[in-house]
Amino acid sequence: MSEPATVDTPLKKLVGDKTAKALASHLDLHTAGDLVYHFPRRYDERGEHTDIRSLDVGEQVTVLAQVQRTAVRPMRQRRGNLLEVTVGDGSGGVLTLTFFGNQAWRERELRPGRWGLFAGKVTEFRGKRQLNGPEYVLLGEGGDGEAAVSDDIEEFAGALIPVYPAAAAVPTWVIARCVRVVLDTFTPPDDPLPSAVRASRKLVGLGAALTEIHRPSSKEALHQARRRLKWDEAFAVQVTLVQRKHRAADWPARPRPARPGGLLEAFDARLPYELTAGQREVGVEIAADLATPHPMHRLLQGEVGSGKTVVALRAMLQVVDAGGQAALLAPTEVLAAQHHRGMLDLLGPLGRAGELGSAEHATRVELVTGSLGAAARRRALGEVASGAAGIVLGTHALLYEGVDFADLGLVVVDEQHRFGVEQRDALRAKADQPPHVLVMTATPIPRTVAMTVYGDLEVSTLSQLPRGRSPIASHVVPAAEKPAYLDRAWRRLREEVTAGHQAYVVCPRIGDGPTSDEEPPPEDDNGRRPPLAVTEVAPLLAEGPLHGLRIGVLHGRLPADEKDAVMRSFAAGDLDVLVATTVIEVGVDVPNATVMIVLDAERFGVSQLHQLRGRVGRGAAAGLCLLVSEAAEGSSARERLDAVASTSDGFKLAELDLEQRREGDVLGATQSGHRSHLRLLSLRRDADLIRDARAEAITLIEDDPELARSPALAASVAALVDEDRAEYLEKG
Repeated sequence: MSEPATVDTPLKKLVGDKTAKALASHLDLHTAGDLVYHFPRRYDERGEHTDIRSLDVGEQVTVLAQVQRTAVRPMRQRRGNLLEVTVGDGSGGVLTLTFFGNQAWRERELRPGRWGLFAGKVTEFRGKRQLNGPEYVLLGEGGDGEAAVSDDIEEFAGALIPVYPAAAAVPTWVIARCVRVVLDTFTPPDDPLPSAVRASRKLVGLGAALTEIHRPSSKEALHQARRRLKWDEAFAVQVTLVQRKHRAADWPARPRPARPGGLLEAFDARLPYELTAGQREVGVEIAADLATPHPMHRLLQGEVGSGKTVVALRAMLQVVDAGGQAALLAPTEVLAAQHHRGMLDLLGPLGRAGELGSAEHATRVELVTGSLGAAARRRALGEVASGAAGIVLGTHALLYEGVDFADLGLVVVDEQHRFGVEQRDALRAKADQPPHVLVMTATPIPRTVAMTVYGDLEVSTLSQLPRGRSPIASHVVPAAEKPAYLDRAWRRLREEVTAGHQAYVVCPRIGDGPTSDEEPPPEDDNGRRPPLAVTEVAPLLAEGPLHGLRIGVLHGRLPADEKDAVMRSFAAGDLDVLVATTVIEVGVDVPNATVMIVLDAERFGVSQLHQLRGRVGRGAAAGLCLLVSEAAEGSSARERLDAVASTSDGFKLAELDLEQRREGDVLGATQSGHRSHLRLLSLRRDADLIRDARAEAITLIEDDPELARSPALAASVAALVDEDRAEYLEKG
């Protein structure tokens, strides 16, 4: 009898060197545990079909279909015959399988009526979908797909056929065969879920769940297996977040209570407008947090233009009143400079300490960016180190050695998704005690994401827009189907400029030279043309539809002083049109800009388009956003754009965005550099399960904060939420 396999057993001991190497190199599967946790993507049912009509050209697919007919014909360009096999799904959808060379045995094998799994890349030839030389495995002899299968495909003996995430070199049936071999001797690890949780939530044991998810005995057993394994994922994440929140509550921090008669009161008195009810409510929450002897960890989310910056500035002034300093970390120099100008305007004499005409209790507002000259940098750093600068604004340049604070009491991170954990930690480490932390985002966050990704932060939401903000109308411009609509878009832009307003034109790429973080690669796998680029579009517009208008260019590769000069010119009204990349996505505030035309709009994400759109309609005049796209009507890309155009509700769009993204993207797999550890849990579909897991995690951590009595759970948490991921989840 072979030795039992554990999660750590190398696959080469179980499936042989050759297969183990293929699993490792193509699917990153190395141990029995890796394979057992490589769950099926879906399950086909014997006698049913895959919807062939839904397949996309270029997609690597595995389809369950029935052979309808075969045909052999001589090849024109070379010697030999071509075997064409037509397979169908029973609903009218068909695929042609093509095999080159003299393969009479294959014609005998692929007889009409036989069912099989066929794997390959979908191509199109003369209007017909096909798979060239696909890998396949046949499931039986009968025409109804119900006959007994042969020994070599025993892994498909059940009614539900698992279809795995696979590779061309390792098709799904090879994975299924390996899973069968491993499960025959597999000893599951100790069950990480406490028995009380399993009992109260009616969850099956781990061993049964791992067996049934690969070789389900029934649909109900499969449902119970998936539910149990989702609980493992949700519970591990929630335990991690609740643990961190519990520990943070014990950290010491210097209280920064509000001071009567201080800067904050003076600022409120000179504000030229009334705060919204939401701004006042959130302000009260933050003020209370800042007054405690433990560090605030709060997320402030709000629609584009909801007034988050004023809320953050009021918190910063409360800290300055209490003798501390506040630092705001912005993702770009354009945004940092804009915050600097905006805060100086709002503060007036209150932000010009030491200058003629400053207020009695004024502070200083310093800007620290990488493009500061040596003399200006020395002066700014001196103000920061001495404490004279109560408010410090900057980019990642704030993180460098040599930027020292006298008493850093509050860190505000603007557009937090643009920063890595290490950058935030580096700024936080510049305080002698943990500072209070406020992270802000203008990308609305669905409830389950807030509960899962931001589970250790308190969340405040600004849902009202300040008075005076104008509505934004959005429309899709189908450039390929109706070129005249694009001509009309350019005329509409000219009309707005003639009326005294300004406009943005947004492109997905900068242009010549190396690619940057804000642009996609020049070509994609489907052979589409390169995305439109700022440096190419701007001159074409200047010579063509926008001839005679004052056009500026803004993108991430411009020197900092040039970027600032362009933004100043646009803000001052010296430019009519700004052709830019997504560098304008956040924080750029020019109330006179009323039109935005986004080119190749299908190449942007839902939240990104919503953010971009928020740059117009910031003044008294109504805004207009035109999403120009060549995406075909009825395509998923076009439906996404239609959804963006149909609503200005950022929370609805955030839910849509979540539907179209992999869970690993949401949870930061890319940011932490690891493959997503969430294989089954869906933040969109499993909201109730996540909520229940959080409630159980809170109860558990209150009773056993360090999981001393749950060693299997502690090990599971460590494996699922490794340290990099835990730091990413911490968000602060």
